[in-house]
Amino acid sequence: MLDTLAEEDIEILADTAGTDPAVLFGAVYRSFSGAVLGYLRARGVDDPEAVTQDVFLAFFPKIGELTGGLQGAKSLLFSIAHARMVDYYRRLERRPDFTPYDPLQDGRSTASAEDHALGHDGGAAALLDGLADDHREVLALRVVADLSIEQVAGIMGKSQGAIKQLQRRALQNLKDQTLRRNQAHHE
Repeated sequence: MLDTLAEEDIEILADTAGTDPAVLFGAVYRSFSGAVLGYLRARGVDDPEAVTQDVFLAFFPKIGELTGGLQGAKSLLFSIAHARMVDYYRRLERRPDFTPYDPLQDGRSTASAEDHALGHDGGAAALLDGLADDHREVLALRVVADLSIEQVAGIMGKSQGAIKQLQRRALQNLKDQTLRRNQAHHE
């Protein structure tokens, strides 16, 4: 992650004491907005751009209390993103059911050009769909959000050992799913 940050942003995030909140917020936004958006998209949030903005709006008032430099900002941001994702799914549970998509009623035989251009033909979210909730969450936080085991343990409220086990099992389940899917295509 450090390779992708501009030198100026690394210096700003290295020592947050006495830094102008607007400058610090700009550096954090440039550094982590893409990762937060990717995390929310991988977790299946309907409007990940809007939720990403909500995460940063919730982050801004806490800038004065920020400690830990780059890792502290990252950990706080993904804690907020995780909470917003949980809130999203709680709201979703309270909504009435919508009519499901019926592929027999859809006359299209291939994906649209927009879907191909934007890469909406599955992606990370489709791969994570077949996993248990804890497995999806661990992979989204570890792989998509690029958080450390310690940070994921703090966000999910589990021990580091439990996070390592969940990640190992999630990757094994993902591998098994992929092998079954590939085997089915070859039969």
